[in-house]
Amino acid sequence: MMVLMSDSEDPTQSTPSSSDETATDLTIPSNGDPDAAADRIVRNHTLWSVGAGAVPVPLFDVAAVTAIQMDALKQLANTYEIDYSESTGKRFVAALAGGTFARIGASMIKVIPGVGSIIGGLSMMALSGASTYAVCQVAIHHFKEHGNFLDVDLEKAKETYRDCLEKGKDFVKKFEGKEEVAQKNYELVKKLEELRDAGVLSEEEFEAKTAEIFRNM
Repeated sequence: MMVLMSDSEDPTQSTPSSSDETATDLTIPSNGDPDAAADRIVRNHTLWSVGAGAVPVPLFDVAAVTAIQMDALKQLANTYEIDYSESTGKRFVAALAGGTFARIGASMIKVIPGVGSIIGGLSMMALSGASTYAVCQVAIHHFKEHGNFLDVDLEKAKETYRDCLEKGKDFVKKFEGKEEVAQKNYELVKKLEELRDAGVLSEEEFEAKTAEIFRNM
């Protein structure tokens, strides 16, 4: 069993990561149903990861997807009223998705002249979205079963992650051949996020515009 310590228990405080820069506050909708809110968080962050995986810059996509996954964890924890810290989120993502970072290989394929960008982009899109979907599903299962973000049965969590990864791959298959659209949508959401953080857009406006972008995918 893996124990994910809180910040107060962590002897080395982590520095702010890019997850803080990708915060999309997709919390409980007006109907107050946390499961409905969780479904929306999973879908939006999975689609966001698909777009990040399409960015034709080796290794940038890996960092971007990791940040998106941490943001998804933060939003899911808020939705289910679970204490969350950045260091705990990092450990959770690393423990689950670390093995999937064979996707770094897919990312690096992009440097091959001619076909590299296409081959790497397609595989990275699918793997990025599927990995985010799986991380979210494991978190939801654990939150609902244990009501905390601490004691995690790592072997059980990894088994659930592997199962959900396959389901995630099926979910993102519909986006094959749409790498340009996915990348543009990722960039649009980043711009909307900047406007929201600058106070130009309200949280409600940001959520509505983001949902519209994802619906168009």
